[in-house]
Amino acid sequence: MTQYSKRMVIVHWLTLVLLFAAWYLGDTLSDATDESRATLAGYIVHGLVGGAVLLLTVARLFFRGKDGTPPAVGQGLMDKVAKGVHHFLYLVLFLLPVSGMMTIINSSVGRALLSGDASLLPKKDDFEQVFTHSVHETMVTVLIVLVAVHVLGAIKHQFVVKDGLLERMMLRRK
Repeated sequence: MTQYSKRMVIVHWLTLVLLFAAWYLGDTLSDATDESRATLAGYIVHGLVGGAVLLLTVARLFFRGKDGTPPAVGQGLMDKVAKGVHHFLYLVLFLLPVSGMMTIINSSVGRALLSGDASLLPKKDDFEQVFTHSVHETMVTVLIVLVAVHVLGAIKHQFVVKDGLLERMMLRRK
């Protein structure tokens, strides 16, 4: 079975690790904001990790065009659904960091970061009026669902269909 290029595999797994880190940092930051304990460093680190996800997504799209992708396993309905899930994943992996950047710009977070004054950071419920923050949170939920469907598809191929599809996204080559 044809495999993805090594750099595509590395970017795939690195993106996953950074997504978990961004989710954890964002959840921690949300709790800290609700308790008025958020820090400038918390927003900076969360933003940097989100920015890294955006850069990796752009790199991955570039690598897809340059290296190509393995051919689809089949042409049935579930194969078309899988292709749609992959395209939607790319879209969300691009829009999620962009919505985070827009939240920074459209909220007091941007002013706090530019001035270096943590007292300007949002407090509990301050994000309620920031539309891009609602979009950002919704995108996180959509991403979780897409990743779950993606993982379930990989599990199905590995343990039910047993077609070795998961090997395409591994560094170790057969």
